[in-house]
Amino acid sequence: MESPWSPGGGGPKGASSLAVLYFQNLSGAKTDIYFRDGVTEDIIIELSRVGGLSVSALSSVRPYRDQPVSAAQAGRDLHADFVLEGTLRRSRNHLRLSVQLVETESGRMVWAERYEREIEDVFAIQSEIAQAITEKLKVVLSEAERRAIAKAPTASVEAYDLCLQGRQYFRQFRRKSIEFARGFYERAIEVDPGYAGAHAGLAACHSYLCMFWESTEEAMEAADRASRRAVELDGDLAEAHVARGVAVSLRRNHEEAEREFRAAIRLDAASFEAYYFFARGFYAQGKKDHAVYWFRRACEADPQDYQAPALLGSALRGLGLKAESDEAYRRTVALAQKHLEVNPGQTRALYFGAIALCQLGERLDEALEWAERALRIDPEEPQVLYNVACVYALTGKPERAIDCLAKTVVHGDLWRGWMENDSDLEALHGHPRFEALCGRG
Repeated sequence: MESPWSPGGGGPKGASSLAVLYFQNLSGAKTDIYFRDGVTEDIIIELSRVGGLSVSALSSVRPYRDQPVSAAQAGRDLHADFVLEGTLRRSRNHLRLSVQLVETESGRMVWAERYEREIEDVFAIQSEIAQAITEKLKVVLSEAERRAIAKAPTASVEAYDLCLQGRQYFRQFRRKSIEFARGFYERAIEVDPGYAGAHAGLAACHSYLCMFWESTEEAMEAADRASRRAVELDGDLAEAHVARGVAVSLRRNHEEAEREFRAAIRLDAASFEAYYFFARGFYAQGKKDHAVYWFRRACEADPQDYQAPALLGSALRGLGLKAESDEAYRRTVALAQKHLEVNPGQTRALYFGAIALCQLGERLDEALEWAERALRIDPEEPQVLYNVACVYALTGKPERAIDCLAKTVVHGDLWRGWMENDSDLEALHGHPRFEALCGRG
């Protein structure tokens, strides 16, 4: 139930499709938004694991958060047969949650319920809502799905609250925010040492800090330790296996990573993160054909994500499949633009969109503007520097590209491994400074 990453969407063809909109926060305090977000997201996570449902991915519904849009309109936009919406109010130890299920085509309310409980009942409420939805939509649950829905992630609401705050900071994808998230997960573990989701979240923080900022033995060891503990505590938690897979990938233990990612997919076929990081592992090894397959699966799991199609485009380009690559890059540009409409300062959308435009050979001035805007926002962030270097390389500015890469590689050898197999940097191959940075000079 508890993951720092966002769930994807999925389900078999012909299954009932459902979108869960963020509940309205009626608490009156902006500080309660993280709690509202977390409760909503955990219901999405629970429902996305039901094989007979196709649930809209979190990134698909996020643009509707706190927006004045009707459930029927959101359902039409998201191609969902039904929409769950509601309101949430938290007052000290009391929780009031009102929900209703709306049929998109008719706009008719087909089910509604109000829950007024103590805050300790938050997990029971989430389970009851998930069970009611599956019953109303006539979805037959397996025994394993019933157990998963009924299972509380922790006996401590305090630990759960700390994890929700950690999740909120983690998703800001900045070094400081992930360090803040790490602190919240550590405090959650102090409250409940047996909370597998907290250990998975802590492992994710250490892995991200190692992967994108400081590749140190200490960070790798911390990620290894926390992810191992998460799997030990709950082997049925897909997020624990994803965290473990990412952690062992840092040490290039690709066989173990593959076992962990496959375990996560068996437990949660809608897990975007399992597909995405599985694909990244193959990409980093230079196995672009394998990377293409798993990036495609990631795109299917979360149709609104722009990162997977960007890397899919790069892998396809590396295989010489230009037409398919262009299609992936066009998808990247469209999705990045959509995300930037909601958050103009999202550096990741800026540089992924810029690279896609460069690869398409279109709107190159705009691509440079996007890349340099990202650089102005976060001039010291290694992932920004690296991807802006890709834009410079693709637009015939090798010296500026290498300047950026030189500032990137000081953060660890993981960047060098990625550079060697990145088709976006092919124009730099043979350049003495680039070869030196790769350790070949």
